Amino acid sequence: MKRIAIDMDEVMADFIPKQLKIYNRDYNENLTIDDLQGKKLRELRPHIKEELRKYFLDPTFFRDLEVMKDSQEVIKELSESYEIFITTAAMEVPASFTAKYEWLKEHFGFLNDMNFVFCGDKSIIHADYLIDDNARHFNRFMGQGILFTAPHNINVTGYVRVNNWQDVRKYFLG
Repeated sequence: MKRIAIDMDEVMADFIPKQLKIYNRDYNENLTIDDLQGKKLRELRPHIKEELRKYFLDPTFFRDLEVMKDSQEVIKELSESYEIFITTAAMEVPASFTAKYEWLKEHFGFLNDMNFVFCGDKSIIHADYLIDDNARHFNRFMGQGILFTAPHNINVTGYVRVNNWQDVRKYFLG
């Protein structure tokens, strides 16, 4: 059975709306997802990069993120034909481990939690495919990288790209 590794943030978990909501509240702004086209928030506001990072250091930040549209249904379908691994670069934010695990158990409880991989360098994953919103994870990955569209990667080229979970379904299930 072929293996698909799937990133969490901005692929399964809708990370940006919560980040923008907190940022807009804290800084009395009205930034939208459209303002992030081609950039991350820390690139738009480099003078407060460390303050923005503190959002993720809150151990509960990742616990209540919205589920990406259609991800549950498509991943369940994929799990019937592929071995599924959930891979998150959680070593970048160690405080997120518990929240991310609980979020996965709540929203993707049909998956084997022994296939949840909390790592740094995703090239350690032995999979045929990696669906991720950050192309840097494809650099040393031995399988096929598939870029999941997110506002920050809209201008990234050179990779197989899927725009949503319906595209993922078509790519893998025809």
